[in-house]
Amino acid sequence: MVRISLAAILALMVAVVAARTDDRNKSCEDLSTLAWPNVSITMASRVEAGGFTLPSTTSSPAFRALPAFCRVAARLKPTLDSDIKMEVWLPASGWNGKFMAVGNGAFSGAIGYSAMATSLARGYAVSSTDTGHEGGSASFALGHPEKLIDFGWRAVHEMTATSKKIVTAYYDDTPKRSYWNGCSAGGRQAMKEAQRFPADFDGIIAGAPGLDWTSRAAQAVRVEKQLQKNEASRLLRPHRELLHTAVVAACDAIDGVKDGLIADPDRCNFDPSVLQCTTSQSASCLTPEQVDTARFIYASPKNQKTGRPITGLARGSELGWTDTGWTASARATGLDQFRFIVFRNPKWEVSAFNFDSDIVRAEESDGDIINALDPDLRPFLDRGGKLIQYHGWSDPQISPGNSPQYYNRVLEKVGDRSKVDASYRLFMVPGMAHCGGGEGPNTFDMIAALERWVENGSAPDQIIAAHLTGGKPDRTRPLCPYPEIAAYKGTGSIDDAASFVCRAE
Repeated sequence: MVRISLAAILALMVAVVAARTDDRNKSCEDLSTLAWPNVSITMASRVEAGGFTLPSTTSSPAFRALPAFCRVAARLKPTLDSDIKMEVWLPASGWNGKFMAVGNGAFSGAIGYSAMATSLARGYAVSSTDTGHEGGSASFALGHPEKLIDFGWRAVHEMTATSKKIVTAYYDDTPKRSYWNGCSAGGRQAMKEAQRFPADFDGIIAGAPGLDWTSRAAQAVRVEKQLQKNEASRLLRPHRELLHTAVVAACDAIDGVKDGLIADPDRCNFDPSVLQCTTSQSASCLTPEQVDTARFIYASPKNQKTGRPITGLARGSELGWTDTGWTASARATGLDQFRFIVFRNPKWEVSAFNFDSDIVRAEESDGDIINALDPDLRPFLDRGGKLIQYHGWSDPQISPGNSPQYYNRVLEKVGDRSKVDASYRLFMVPGMAHCGGGEGPNTFDMIAALERWVENGSAPDQIIAAHLTGGKPDRTRPLCPYPEIAAYKGTGSIDDAASFVCRAE
């Protein structure tokens, strides 16, 4: 009888695992032979640990810390006019068995390498796409309706389907879970996936989603036109700081404590006229024209055809405003939307904008290509998908009011709050700007929260967030599922999340 020691068995197991890992690493280049209809593999090569660099930049610390991985690039051509580029990164070892796709920003035609690096470092096989064009302008859409569809939704879906095939080919195993993580335009892509392709992902994170893309474009252009023609009505930085201080002072205590944050701007009825100059103009007051500007930026005019409010920026977002209203990115995206997609005229200027007619034209011309407004999430909910949406109340780039508006429309469509709560939760972040930053608790781990929900059935009743100064937390706060807010218990430090409880007001 042959006896084998425990040490020998363990050594044999290690050798087998190592051999499998070596085979897998060697197979990276073999992925170049993969072939599917309308898919061309353009690169498949191993990247050693810390060896990834971008051609145009030096290697960042995040890239230098990456483990070894298999880098695969592909081109997708679902139509004759399509040219969608994508990449998939596959951990050479330590794969967590899961797949994650990451989103883009604005009209970006670029692969999100930094976001890919973050997911790879967590053990994910990860992919990203350029959405079918290059550069940050919408000029690609002029005369190319199929490329616009690629940008709007098709590129992400095609990338996802192809990525899963590549992952399976490399590991000889399908991903046990598939996730999406994106903010801004990436949040819009997230919502589009949940609405159009409910089976693509088990879990989705939609940060500050530009789901009402045409409305954001219209609002940014509407405000810019108003301020272009009347420079005296502009709110310069000192005026914006004055306004912000007054807004916070008036609405800070909504959650029961004065902490410099507005927990629920929807309940803040601050009227900027209290700052109007009574005598001569000075830095400590606003002219009547500047008061009107503040009201103009807060306002939510309606689409006269549908009756739906086109949400303005929230009270508390003033520090993110610019001399001509919304952020430069919002204004540029809005201009491109009307130039290249709505009017298809590269010479169109903001001065020609007419809100009442042009918002109707913008929504009709979109045809559900870019906007992600379909409230019928029942197919996604019915198959058990999980969706976490978050948005900073102080976002100056994509109106935070869009998120509660959409959430309430989903509730109305589904007609069952318990069913919605079981799969879809919205977290509004007080004081946070666009996808991060701001005075509020803007650092949190949505991926971990989503993983616990999808994999363990642990729904996020709250998510702990922190505000950092010098890289260290100086305040923590629970983020609560909408419509709940974090209310002060009455005792304890206002900088400690344990001093707050989530409750509906």
